[in-house]
Amino acid sequence: MKRFKALDVFRGLTICLMIIVNTPGDWNMTFSPLLHANWHGFTPTDLVFPSFLFAVGNAFAFVKTKWADKPLSQVFKKIAKRTLIIFLLGYTMYWIPFVSWTETGDLAAIPFSETRILGVLQRIALCYFIGAVMIYFLTNKQLIIASVVILLGYWGVLSAFGDYTLEGNFARTVDHFFLGDNHVYMGNGIPFDPEGLLSTLPSICNVLVGYLIGKYIIDGGMNYEKLAKMLLMGAGLLVVAYLWDLGFPVNKKLWSSSFVVLTVGLDIVVLSILIYTIDFVKKPVNYNFFEVFGKNPLFIYLLSEYVAIGMHFIRVDGEQSLFNYVYQKGFSWIGPYFGSFAFALVFMLFCWSIGLWLDRKKIYIKV
Repeated sequence: MKRFKALDVFRGLTICLMIIVNTPGDWNMTFSPLLHANWHGFTPTDLVFPSFLFAVGNAFAFVKTKWADKPLSQVFKKIAKRTLIIFLLGYTMYWIPFVSWTETGDLAAIPFSETRILGVLQRIALCYFIGAVMIYFLTNKQLIIASVVILLGYWGVLSAFGDYTLEGNFARTVDHFFLGDNHVYMGNGIPFDPEGLLSTLPSICNVLVGYLIGKYIIDGGMNYEKLAKMLLMGAGLLVVAYLWDLGFPVNKKLWSSSFVVLTVGLDIVVLSILIYTIDFVKKPVNYNFFEVFGKNPLFIYLLSEYVAIGMHFIRVDGEQSLFNYVYQKGFSWIGPYFGSFAFALVFMLFCWSIGLWLDRKKIYIKV
């Protein structure tokens, strides 16, 4: 089956932006568009994670054709294995290097009782598994109906059993009951996990829509009429998201239903633009830079995270982290905000250079 370059570019663009927003030189000196919304609202950064899930769905459009001639047990075994590997990679990533620095400058083991169970890769794993099972068994029409039911159901549950505040939302209650406060994210000042159990349900819809759009693109190829319908579809979803925001605010940390509709609408529009500039114009735009990320997405993302973790852990002169040392010595002179942004760009380019080397060696790492 023909690969569509636009889908690879879309995935690579997502990884590129994900690395930039995850590794500023100084979080306190980061341009606001490169930060997540504090609670209700939306920034460009909020589009990155749902776009990765959308890209996971795109990939299913190619994978499903390979499932047809294989028994269910073989397909399920492969899905389960990949899910487990991605989940464990995410879980250990938050735990590594298994020790932390104390106030006295000593190292202390991080106990299992204080590890975060869920997170970005864990959500990707869960969405991959549930999405794969649904895509395997359900028709396209049934997937659309299931997505609508999930989004409406999530809205109903959150409105019936709590409110939409950080302290009072039902998603936090569920995580507290099943995971305990010591196993969730603490970055919001109180125990609340933006990649929690309940909010994983609506994020599955990002994968399902990604699959449906991917299937729409590859079935029979693309033409102007299909591209126009894609753009109209994306624009229509943006209108729905705007109206839904009035009753169920757009909120990335809650992964609200209006947030899902907004992000898939934007992803469809972005993907339409990529298709047009690659396949329809006389002089196609060269997106080879982003394709490097798109060919080894999971490996490059993990590389970026592990390098950053290592740099934060290693101490220079016994006082500051290697990460902060490199930023202060090499980038802070540029200025607080531009220096922080420049650090993120250079860090991203370092990861890209590894990806470029792998691509030239024809090494493509998959799980």
